[in-house]
Parts: sequence; structure tokens; C-alpha cells
Amino acid sequence: MLDQVLTAYGFSNDIQVTPHGSGLINHTWNIRSQQGNFILQQINHEVFARPWLITENIEKVSTWLKTHFPEVTFPRPVASVKGETMVEIDGGYYRLYPFIEQSFTIDVADTPSQAFEAARQFGAFTRMLSGFPADKLHETLPGFHDLSRRYQDFKQALVKGNPDRLRKAGSLIGYLQAQNGLVSEYEKIRTDPAFRLRVTHHDTKISNVLFDAKGKGICVIDLDTMMPGYFISDVGDMLRTYLSPVSEEEKDLSLITIRESYFQAIVEGYLGQMRDELTDKEKAAFTYSGAFMMYMQSLRFLTDYLNDDVYYGRKYEDHNYIRSLNQATLLDLYQEKMPTLRNITRKVTMEGA
Repeated sequence: MLDQVLTAYGFSNDIQVTPHGSGLINHTWNIRSQQGNFILQQINHEVFARPWLITENIEKVSTWLKTHFPEVTFPRPVASVKGETMVEIDGGYYRLYPFIEQSFTIDVADTPSQAFEAARQFGAFTRMLSGFPADKLHETLPGFHDLSRRYQDFKQALVKGNPDRLRKAGSLIGYLQAQNGLVSEYEKIRTDPAFRLRVTHHDTKISNVLFDAKGKGICVIDLDTMMPGYFISDVGDMLRTYLSPVSEEEKDLSLITIRESYFQAIVEGYLGQMRDELTDKEKAAFTYSGAFMMYMQSLRFLTDYLNDDVYYGRKYEDHNYIRSLNQATLLDLYQEKMPTLRNITRKVTMEGA
């Protein structure tokens, strides 16, 4: 099947094809050919039920950036022989991107400067698209970061979930129920006109930023989840995935910590681009965004665990329970440091005023 895809893009037999990257959703390959080097991706049709909506979103944003910010690096899909920017073959959906030479990605933020560069790139992406009508984008994953919906799914799992797992997770369930004030705060945000719907990336892990040889950010990549949203999604996911030195897969919860220097780097990087775009109320919600995403991810992992691992799957028996406990631990530590983190945010905001 891959041969058919390569033919659709006009490649000859004289090419090298190797797996690329560590993404969990899409299959990705590096293509080396006489025409140049490229990245080929197969979109996960089970996750993205209507992949053509992704293509339409990217084309709209690409046209906007080319018109208003022509100097900016933005990987645009390469057209097939038939002029299509997405190819469908036997129910599979594929797109091709030029490979940006001398660029690389990283999986974990190892230094505050890396966190700063990633936050700067995501902030710049949203700032440049501040004039783009966000409501013109499709929702490629409806309700993806809707915390109210995720909490309702959690409540339903408490009624219909696996009884044995409900008993085992009793303490964790109680903790997450006690944090539902975060849902109320989210519902206020959704109805407050001070919080703008913006073009939001929705998946701001550091591996979705390209870096150059000097460690400077080049651009953001992987726009499958780009859709209308609130800034708390992008900032929150950075805080959730950059602040701790270990990931959501870590079983040893004692290794989870909140690195204040990384928090400051994210604030400086993001507000350096978005300070004039965010309202005062949005800036005041900067620290909330971390709790928002940590809580939502813990809810989602536990909901899946109670529903017998139907969404995330598992590599061992209590995998999603451990993931949820990991994120709940991160949330608890984060909330303990909230006063300090708010002071950092206020200081950075005032310095840039």
C-alpha cells in the first residue's frame, strides 16, 4: 500500500523510506529521494473520523500565514501528482511535508531554555493567527478539551464502570470529585467574553516544535488538533508536560516534581508573544490553565480505566489507573505551589507592561 502512496506523489523507485519520530497517533516515515527529503504521514482514521477536515484547516491557515506572514516558516503539505494535499488509498489517508533540513525534535524538555523556545513558538503561532476568524476552522476532535464533558463522562463511569476497578480506585475517585471546582471555573470561562476563542494548537507537547542546530525554535508542527479553543488549552498542556522531569507513564510517583524555573520559562516564552493579545482576565487565569489540563487528563485516564481501557488501551493491568494517579499527584503538587507560581506570572506580566 505504501508503494501506491509513493506513486501518487510521483516518487520513483530510487528512494529510501524509514520510520520517523515517536508519535503515538499517526504513522510517520522519512522519505529520501532525488526530489529531496520529505515526511510522509498516515492520519489515524480511528482517532480523526473526518481527516479531510484537518486538510481544510491547514489549507486555510497556510493561506493566511502566506499572505500576512510570508517570512515565517510553516511546513505546507506537498501536492500529489493530481494536485491533492491529502491522498486516500484503500481507506487510508496520507499527506506529505517537506523535511526541514538541520531541524530536529525532542521528546522531553530537559532545560528551561527548551521550554522557553517551545512556549515562544506556540505563543507566536496563536499571535500570528489572532486576526484569523477562529470560527472558520473545523473541530477535528469535537469536545476534545471540554472539561465539563470529561467530568460528565467520569460521572457516568462511576455508575456503569467495572465494579472491581471502582473499588480499587476509591481514594483516587474521591480526590478527583473533591477537585470539581475546577470544572465550575472552566464553565465560567466559557461564558465570559473576556476569554476569546482563538486558533489553538491543542497538543503543545515539546515534540511538536522543530528546533534548529543552535537549540532555537523554528516552528510548530502536527496541526491535526488545530481548531477553535481557549488559550488555557495550549498553556495548560505545556505546563502539564514540561514542569515535571518525568512523564505521565512514570510509576514512581516520588519522582514527580514541579520545576519552578520551567514554569517561569513558559510564562516568559508565551507572554513574550501573547502579552498584548491576552486580556487581563486571561492573564490572571494563566496558572489555572495548568490545573485545568492536569485534572482533565487524570479524569480521562481514570474514566478509561473504569470503562475497561476502551480508549487508551493498556500495556499492563492497571496502566490507566497509574496514569491517572500520576496526573492527580502532579495536580496536587502544582496546587501546593500555586501561590508561588501566581507571583511568578504577575512579576513577568508587570516586567513586560
